[in-house]
Amino acid sequence: MHTLGDNRFMNRELSWLSFNERVLNEAADNKVPILQRMRFLGIFSNNLDEFFRVRVASMRRLVALGKSPRDFPDQNPEETLKNIQKRVLSLQEKFQIIYTQLTNELKTEGIDIIDSKDITQDDGIHINQYFTNSISPYIVPLILTTRTPFPYLRDKTIYLAVKLISKSKKTKIKIRYALIEIPVNQQISRFYVIPNSTNDRIRIIILDDLIRYCLDEIFFMFEYDEIKAYTIKITRDAELDIDDDISKSLVEKMSEGLLKRESGLPVRFVYDKEMDLDLLKFLASKMGISERDPLIPGGKYHNFKDYINFPSVKPSLENINPPTLIHRQIDRHHSIIDVVKKHEILLHFPYQTFDHYIDFLREAAIDPRVKSIKITLYRVAENSKVINALVNAAKNGKHVTAVIELLARFDEEANINWSTVLQDAGVRIIHGVPGLKVHSKMTLITRIENKKERFYTYIGTGNFNEDTATLYCDEGLLTADQEIGNEVMKVFEFMGRNYKRFNYSHLVVAPYGMRKHFVKMIATEIKNKNLGKPAYIYIKLNSLVDETLIKHLYMAAKAGVKIKLIIRGICTLQPDLPELNGNIEAISIIDKYLEHSRFLIFANGGDEAFYITSADWMIRNLDHRVEIACPIYNNELKKELREIFAIQWADNVKARVLDSQLSNKYRTTDNKETVRAQTSIYRFLEQMNHEIPNTQKDD
Repeated sequence: MHTLGDNRFMNRELSWLSFNERVLNEAADNKVPILQRMRFLGIFSNNLDEFFRVRVASMRRLVALGKSPRDFPDQNPEETLKNIQKRVLSLQEKFQIIYTQLTNELKTEGIDIIDSKDITQDDGIHINQYFTNSISPYIVPLILTTRTPFPYLRDKTIYLAVKLISKSKKTKIKIRYALIEIPVNQQISRFYVIPNSTNDRIRIIILDDLIRYCLDEIFFMFEYDEIKAYTIKITRDAELDIDDDISKSLVEKMSEGLLKRESGLPVRFVYDKEMDLDLLKFLASKMGISERDPLIPGGKYHNFKDYINFPSVKPSLENINPPTLIHRQIDRHHSIIDVVKKHEILLHFPYQTFDHYIDFLREAAIDPRVKSIKITLYRVAENSKVINALVNAAKNGKHVTAVIELLARFDEEANINWSTVLQDAGVRIIHGVPGLKVHSKMTLITRIENKKERFYTYIGTGNFNEDTATLYCDEGLLTADQEIGNEVMKVFEFMGRNYKRFNYSHLVVAPYGMRKHFVKMIATEIKNKNLGKPAYIYIKLNSLVDETLIKHLYMAAKAGVKIKLIIRGICTLQPDLPELNGNIEAISIIDKYLEHSRFLIFANGGDEAFYITSADWMIRNLDHRVEIACPIYNNELKKELREIFAIQWADNVKARVLDSQLSNKYRTTDNKETVRAQTSIYRFLEQMNHEIPNTQKDD
């Protein structure tokens, strides 16, 4: 049992590593197209980088302070770090095995990933040409000595640690060390597809090996008999240090904090395990890395996050995604606001197009009857249509308010820039709420109809980001329910004037009542079970960590309430505790789309209660963020959510069991029919388009 502390709860960090192993398992699944499997290696690597930058860095700070985690006070952070190190090394070994297997499978498909020793004479001509024209201008080798300061190594960057060896008696310096930064950027890919490959084979060389092949050109001014080059990578603490100088604006303090992050302390040093010991000791010494620090031996290549962009060299080896669907009640050539006035609409991304939301926003931007637009922004696309619509709305005289969360991790710099763009266009900017992150996903449009204000509202589970909306599974409600709109307005008023608190009859709002509300909902299920009424709880979240809510779920299970959990990532609840009598089952689904939607279904004595939400059940969401859970009242939309949950629960292709052993074994069902949830959900929504929509709105 993988627990540290209270044995009723899984260790959060080990549970997260188990989630990332599920990502890695997708790279090993031969039912997944090969090029997509290569990209899963990149996703696994990128996830692991962020884990070290955030979670491991946090644990190391706790060790230095002699404290335990605030959310798990009985856990020993030093012991956790040891367990993390052990687990990470195991996963790295598994990674290397899968990578070797994949490169061999690519060979059978006519794709060779070659290294420097496989380069033919013809290859060499193309490589030297490409190096001279495109790579060489970015290469500046740094010669390392014991007397000169060691250069600063950037996070998320790979370097070649070079050893030049001279055996000549005439040479005074027998060994020199140097560093070369591998220049991966928007112009330069990590992969070079060699032109005019022969025998119908595609030959790809990784940039590291391409540079290794050209080392003679880089170090031509030195005398040497042999050159060795090994890849290294450092991961740094990503915590932002924001000072409390009241004379500075939040944007100024954030900008300074981002600069400090670049020089964060090392939390992981990954190196090629074949590296000569003298070079490794030299690097560790100069960087101040001790044996207590996470020195992780790896393979020849690091920064596999670049494999997310592995070249699309053969369409037959790719995922073929079906075209996104148009919602059955929306005609893109007519007013979407008029549609929402008559019918509540629940959008399901990425199966249905995110353009419906963009059209909703664009229409509001030019509609002369629209008075104002309010929106929360956490992460937006690089070339954001959402931002463009807001800018145009402001230019058209609308009162536009954007609540931009500057502390959206790793999007801080982008959000500072977007704040400037919007402010310059005349948009009122609110930079979050002091002490809280604004993570809710809301848009409120106020329109004048018959001389009265009328609200049109969008509440979602995912960001207003058209790029991720093609990859992330999320839900979004478009509604003209005036009571919902009025309460969304209250949330915006709170974010603008934090001293104002409101009561809510429909929305469930964190941090001032969400945990309490769902504790009450769980208690109602226990009460109804004892009364012989229908009692069950179905939950789909990204993470389930909050101890209070988990304890209440345990109480419900002991009382006989059936609980089904679909948790993509961290789950510290243990569904297989003996005292739960098998009343909690938990699965996780990792597939070609990222399962990001969050919704909850309670039996509620036969009158089912449905919520979509931006919040996972974690302390940070419930206590330290502004989050929304929105009830779904429309019976047709309830049927959609219930069917989507049922399809996912029936998955016997991608669903894996969550248990105390972190086994990640595939889940088997009694259903003889193969059910791959993401494929089946698309078919379900596609079929709905062929049915006559029920236009009767519930009271």
